[in-house]
Formats: sequence, C-alpha cells, structure tokens
Amino acid sequence: MKNIIIGTAGHIDHGKTTLIKALTGRNTDRWEEEQKRGITIDLGFTWFDLPGGDRAGIIDVPGHEKFINNMVAGVVGMDLVMLVIAADEGVMPQTREHMDILQLLGIEKSIIVLNKCDLVDEEWLELVEEEVKEELAGTFLEHAPVVKVSAATGEGLGVLVETIEHMTRDEVVQKDITTIPRLPIDRAFSLSGFGTIITGTLLTGTISKEDTLEMYPIGKTSKIRSIQVHGEDKERCYAGQRVAINLSNIKKREISRGCVLAPPDSMKNTDLLDVKLNVLDSSMRVLTNHTRLHFFTGTSEILCRAVLLDKEEIGPGESGYVQLRLEEEIALRRGDKFVVRFYSPMETIGGGVVLEPNPSIHKRFQEQVIRELEQKESGSSADVIELHVKEHGDTMITQAELARLTALSMEEVVADVEELAEEGRVQTFAMRKDTYVWHSDSERQARMVLLEALKEYEKKYPYRYGMKKAEVQMTYFKKMKPNVFDRYVAGIEEAGVIQRVDEFLSTPGYQVRKDEIYEKVSGTMLRTMKEANYDFVRYSEMEFKGKSAEVADDILNILLEEHQVVKVTDDMYTLSEYMDRAKERIGDKLSENPVITIAEVRDMFQTSRKSAKPILEYMDSIKVTKKAGAESERVKY
Repeated sequence: MKNIIIGTAGHIDHGKTTLIKALTGRNTDRWEEEQKRGITIDLGFTWFDLPGGDRAGIIDVPGHEKFINNMVAGVVGMDLVMLVIAADEGVMPQTREHMDILQLLGIEKSIIVLNKCDLVDEEWLELVEEEVKEELAGTFLEHAPVVKVSAATGEGLGVLVETIEHMTRDEVVQKDITTIPRLPIDRAFSLSGFGTIITGTLLTGTISKEDTLEMYPIGKTSKIRSIQVHGEDKERCYAGQRVAINLSNIKKREISRGCVLAPPDSMKNTDLLDVKLNVLDSSMRVLTNHTRLHFFTGTSEILCRAVLLDKEEIGPGESGYVQLRLEEEIALRRGDKFVVRFYSPMETIGGGVVLEPNPSIHKRFQEQVIRELEQKESGSSADVIELHVKEHGDTMITQAELARLTALSMEEVVADVEELAEEGRVQTFAMRKDTYVWHSDSERQARMVLLEALKEYEKKYPYRYGMKKAEVQMTYFKKMKPNVFDRYVAGIEEAGVIQRVDEFLSTPGYQVRKDEIYEKVSGTMLRTMKEANYDFVRYSEMEFKGKSAEVADDILNILLEEHQVVKVTDDMYTLSEYMDRAKERIGDKLSENPVITIAEVRDMFQTSRKSAKPILEYMDSIKVTKKAGAESERVKY
C-alpha cells in the first residue's frame, strides 16, 4: 500500500476545506478562530482510502495571504496538489502566489479543481475554464487535468477520486525508506498523561518505537515512546506518511515549527547557506546585495540577508549564487528546496535549492567559490561515486572498481570516498588488498533487516543463543564476501548493535530463556549424566517427556556453552566436572608411567571398555594424550 500525501492550494474561500470534508467526511479546521472566521489559518489534516487500497492523507493549507508561511509548511512532503479555483471567481491573487510557491518547491503532480460549479451556469463555467487554461499556459500546470466539482452538492467528486487514483498509481514514486529519517515538525502540543506530541510528514527513512533521535536545531535527544499514523498506533512509520509521535525528554515549549527530528549527528546546525536562487518571472522586485528576506524551507521560517556572490543584482526571471546569512540556526541537507519573500511588503519573489548547508563565510565575486558552487550544482565526482556505491548495496564495491567505473584516478577516488565517509554518506572497510565501500543507506537498511530477523529468530528459538553467523550471511548477506562480512559483524558488535556468543549473533541484551521447560529438560540431562558417572548414557537414548528433540538439542547446547557438560564423542555427553577429574587422574598416571592403556582407564573409572575408549579419545582432542604404537595405548602429549 502506497502512502500518498495530497495538498490543497488556492485563494481564500475557494472551498478547499469544504472540498476535503466532502471527500473524507471530516472537517480539518482545528481552531475555534478558524471555525468562527470560516478560513483556514493553520494546517489541517485528514485522510481517506482510495478505491485501489492506497491511503491518501490530505493537508488543508491556508489560502489567506497573511498565513502564506503555513501554506509553505504544508507543501512539505506532498506527492500531489489540488489547486482549487472557485468557478464563480476564477484565478485570484493567492491562486497565482500558490502556483509560484508550488513551482519553486518542485511540486510536479497537480490537479486543477474547479469548485462551486453549482453556483454558475454552463456558459460561465466554460469562460472560467478558458481563463484558467490561459493563466496556466507556459507554467508547470499547463498539462494538469481539470476536474469540475461542487463540494456542496457532491457533483464531480467521483471523477476527482478517479483522477487522484490514476495519478498516484501511475506517477507518484514511492519514497525512500532506507535513508536517514527526517521529520520537519509542523505542530507540537502536549497531552495529559502522555507528554509532548509532534506531528509532521516524514520526508525520508523510517522511524520505529524506542528509536533515539535528535531534535534539530535545539540539540536534544529523545526516545520515541509511541507512533500514530492516521489515528492508529504503529510500531514504525515510513517516508510519505503523516505521523504523530510521542516524545520523551523534550518539553512542548522547547519545540517550534521548523524543528526537524532526525538521527543524532546526522545533520549540523548552521546560520549560513550557499544556494542557487531563482527570481520569479512575475516578480516586480529586483534582488540586490544584502537584501533582508523571509526564508522558508520545510516547516521553517527565518529572517536572513542575501549576499549575492556572482552578480550585483538578480532581476525577474534571473538566477544567481547567493549566500544566505540567517538570523537563527537551522539544520538542512544539500538539495533542499526553499522559498524567499520580501521582508516588507511580504510578497514571494523567488526560491531555489540549497547547494551547501554548512559553508564558511564567502567574500563576493571569488572565482574559486563560484567554481565550487557550479560543481555542486551540476554534481561533483563524489556525487557520481556515491551513485555507483548505492548501486552495489548487496555486495559493497571496491575503490579499484570505482576507479574503473568512473575513469578517475585511484587518488581521486580515495579522496572522494574519504569526503563521502566524513559526511556520513558511505562506510569503508579496509581489507588486505583493497578498501570496500558501502552506502550508509544500504548499511542502515541491512542493519534494520538483520535486527528484525534476529528478533524473529529469538522468538522462534528462545533456547538458542541466537542465529549462527554463517546462517545470517547465507540468508541475508549471501552476495557479500565472507571476509568483508566478518569485518562488518565485528564492527557492529563493537558498536553494540548486536551481541555475539561464539558463532551466534543476537540482539543486544538478549538472553536465552530459562523457564520451566528449560529447568525440566536440563534437569533430566544433568541428573542422567550424574547418575551414569563414567558409564556414559547415549544422548539419543534420553527421554524428555513430550518435549521436542529440537528444544532438547537447544538446551543441551546451552549446557555446553555454559561448560556444565562436555561432548565426549558422538552422541555421548557427560558433566564437565567428571572430565576435569579424569584429566587430572590420567595426568597423574602418566607422570608415574609413560604409557596408559584403555584397559587401565576402564579399571581406573570402574567403567566398560565402551566408555573407556571415548575417554581417551577425548583426552587426545584436548591434547592431554596422543596415540603411540598400538590403538589401545596412549602417551603424554
């Protein structure tokens, strides 16, 4: 099932909230002031299920010019936008500004919804539709489908749902759930008995209960107490879902819209950004150096100054490299989109993309700075290498192979890989002949799969120390070279991601179950071995009163790992203390006489030849004795 996020856009009072209520049966206006004034001030949210089974979340964004910052916040993570235009009014000022913002933020999939069709006659409706098509000509919305509806009467809603399903089924790409999670916060509140709750659209990655994440830019870590998606409790949430998360260790007053929840140390706070800024064709303003602007990205709104790095001014329809000097800290990633509005009067003038989220302060018109920004805009050799590394998520890739694929020198590849590793985008594993490189997203996904598999294994086999390392590799890492896999396991064991007992891998803190079944089965084994003394009883002849052979084998392995029992030979086990005593007595005997025979061992332990021979073979295996001449004779090792 895809998780689809749909947004609304359009002028105030063109029926966006009413349309959503008609589609979902729920009202998204949350605040008393919204209900009273009949306009959407903040972000509202609800959902409905499409006929094909996908769940579509809908964000109702405000149309009033004063609340345009909330509109920008609402666009975050949207897959599809319904641009709502009232048939009795046509295209209005906020319609145009919303169109500009959608284009700047890279929203490509849109549906034009002509609402309130019940209020106009057919001739008027044709005129409005023609006007809309003229207005959209040459824009990214030029080929968007137009659907005529009436939210009040229900007319055309079926066609709208069919159009939504068609576009989301065929054109919306599934979000990347393997990369680091990033959740821009658009609302924070507290509930009695629960504490702090945040909401937002998960842009990338996966968040699970009990994960420890960091709130940027405030720098506080928090454990995830619980997760809700569409009002239902979930163990985890995925990119593309609207989520509500209950946090520990953070107060509501510490969080504001614009904060971002992500893994610790995955981002870095900054008050400087290098960007490529495009001024809208429709703008009436010319951007000059040191202009004060409102900067919008994700759910953040921050004041800043624009330092023009390559031009004296940027006019309508033009673009340039700009360093934005922010008045507050923020945490972003390269490639994030943004919108800027004039400080006063507040009007949208342009937007662009972040090229470097953590730059140093630049002077204007520096050739080296401009070249570096051009390379970052077009994609550096490190970016190309990262793409190749990502394509080898199952196997890893060597630096030598990267050099071959990219036609770069080994020195260039090594430098780029070091840069990527420093930024946390790849991980390296230095082996004797070459260095293997693994994309951090691939490693994160593999680790998630491994831990989930180990948890399931521990539930299924509670009397085992975990899954055998060889079984883990053959099942989940079969394309990876064994020595590279061994290096990876050693690394995650050292980091505390997994724990290891000999060749068994398990989740951290896992312990074998020692319940009533364990006590009964292990008690039977230990008692039988004790009573047998040196007349060993074959393990296959022991009876465990209805317990499966698999459970008995697992419990026997626990006793072996804990050194309570030892394996004498195939199908023969005994207490460790018995063989320790035998080792001591045989050692004493050999100090008196250089040769010991099976018959002497039989008499020494008052047992049969059938048991005496395995005792000597065991002593051979632990290097106490060794064969000398006849089959029945041993000397000191």
